[in-house]
Amino acid sequence: MSKVLLVGSPNSGKSLLFNKLTGLNQKVANFPGITVGTHSGHSRSNPDLEMVDFPGAYSMHAISGEEIIALDALSQALQAGDISSVVCVVDSTRLAKGLLFALQLIDFCAGFGKPVVIAANMQDVLHKHKLGFDAKGLSEAIKTPVVALSGKTGEGIGELEQLLARQDQAVGTRPAAGVIDPNIIGRDDNAFRNDAEQLSRKFGPKGDLLLKTHSRADAFFLSSVSGGISFLLIMYFIFQSIFSWAAPIMDAVENSLLWLSSLILPHVGNTVVYDFLDGAIFGGLGAFLIFVPQIFVLTLMVGMLEDSGYLSRAAVICHRPLRAFGLTGKSFIPMLSGVACAIPGIYAARTIESPRRRWLTYLAIPLMPCSARLPVYALLISAFIPAQTVLGGWIGLQGLAMFGIYLLGIFSGLLVTALVSRTIDEEADDSPFVLEMPPYRMPSWLPLVRGAWERSKHFVTKAGPVIFWVTMAVWILGYFPNYGADLGESWLGTMGHIIEPVFAPLGLDWKYGVAILASFLAREVFVGTLGALFGIEGAQDNVISLSEQVQASGLQVSSGVALLVFFAIAAQCVSTLSILSKESGSWKLPAQMFVGYGLLAYVSALGAYQLIEWLS
Repeated sequence: MSKVLLVGSPNSGKSLLFNKLTGLNQKVANFPGITVGTHSGHSRSNPDLEMVDFPGAYSMHAISGEEIIALDALSQALQAGDISSVVCVVDSTRLAKGLLFALQLIDFCAGFGKPVVIAANMQDVLHKHKLGFDAKGLSEAIKTPVVALSGKTGEGIGELEQLLARQDQAVGTRPAAGVIDPNIIGRDDNAFRNDAEQLSRKFGPKGDLLLKTHSRADAFFLSSVSGGISFLLIMYFIFQSIFSWAAPIMDAVENSLLWLSSLILPHVGNTVVYDFLDGAIFGGLGAFLIFVPQIFVLTLMVGMLEDSGYLSRAAVICHRPLRAFGLTGKSFIPMLSGVACAIPGIYAARTIESPRRRWLTYLAIPLMPCSARLPVYALLISAFIPAQTVLGGWIGLQGLAMFGIYLLGIFSGLLVTALVSRTIDEEADDSPFVLEMPPYRMPSWLPLVRGAWERSKHFVTKAGPVIFWVTMAVWILGYFPNYGADLGESWLGTMGHIIEPVFAPLGLDWKYGVAILASFLAREVFVGTLGALFGIEGAQDNVISLSEQVQASGLQVSSGVALLVFFAIAAQCVSTLSILSKESGSWKLPAQMFVGYGLLAYVSALGAYQLIEWLS
């Protein structure tokens, strides 16, 4: 089986083309740093041909950590004998930038005897604005095949697949690689840059229509006033949509679980099995599944911002404020990635050239309000904040509360980095803030929806087994030895009363203490654990509406706020800490963050509890 390597600059549409060639639901985004590893899949037209998608790189001379990883992997792959060709994806609307890397790549691959194919992407944009592109002339000039295509519409995909199939058949007839050292590029960057600009002027699109269009949009989105206001409005819109858009789907999931429980439970004769299904499955695991639609909506909204090209503008808007906290505008992208999940956020921090600011970004990412916290936030907010709107229905109180708790997590991360940055020396050779502004584009909705679905499914398949086993353990410990007659006298109740003094200052009883301890395996386990506990205690009552159970438990608003604050700050994700140890090179930083953020979370929650109690 032969392999085809897909390489190119970020924002060239490389991953979208990879999806078209393989049919895989690879995540597509419009900012640097989204792809941090190689991905592979079989070609749809030729199953014996494996396509490998590499992280984006701007030049064969790596600067960022992500580029180093991409080029190291490329060098290793080219040394293998099963590579039939290398496809370099370039953005036709920004031809000079893409050709700079393409010309370097052609020279680089010549040392391995591997042919290169130029995939001139974004032809749909050129057609829309009636701009021309001379693929044949460019191909003759650089003596390399050039295919004009669109990864969005599928134009030219068939031509590329046929070309790759012919090159695959010619693998055995090619001369072996020469003795050229692949780590040495014979010409300097200036020579490649001059050639790229000349070729772009001669064969690329004529006119500056796209540049003028983007400049007008940037004049608004990058303005100190309108840009800042639009940024806040867009961020608020995202958090409000988590409740308003997801509500119908959540109701459908809840009604489906109620229907399924009413269908199954009446036919279960064994009392223990009935109580297990009622309390652990429908009460614990079911309560967690209800909040998955909110994760889908959050992922969809963030993906829309990524594909539209807005995130790079948001990074520019945030650069000056982030500088005050020791960070850079490039920290915004990993931090926003951390809103979905901290793990891709940590990977995306590789794009930050400065080791110092990359390290500070590591400190901030675990404090970002990730999707694993979302079920906890949604549960507590729906329990204590009424679903009312103000200002003529434009602002919902629940969305406003969600926006506020997200801001708390972000502010906590910035506060930590600000304090830490003042205790370490500035780097003398700290890299300047340089960020590419990708063109504005309409998002590709089908890949967006698929990506949000895949992320939600991955979240369920990753968290679901953990929640199931934890919920089952909690149910067993809480049900026996008295078969659920008195939860406080169960094995779990006995253990819970031991740790109750730790959480009593926050107004929390032992049940919430047990749920908090269980959530250190994964934050979202809190909801399943609490659902199982209330399921045992509620017996034949409706155990699906967990927010009503929380309200009925007598939990005070001050304690609910304390829980929100605690979960906003505590570093409770074992997977995140493990990935962070690999990226930082030791367990020292994750251990410090686990202990430090845990203490900070407890003290902050206690302060919030005392403040609410004093105000009331």
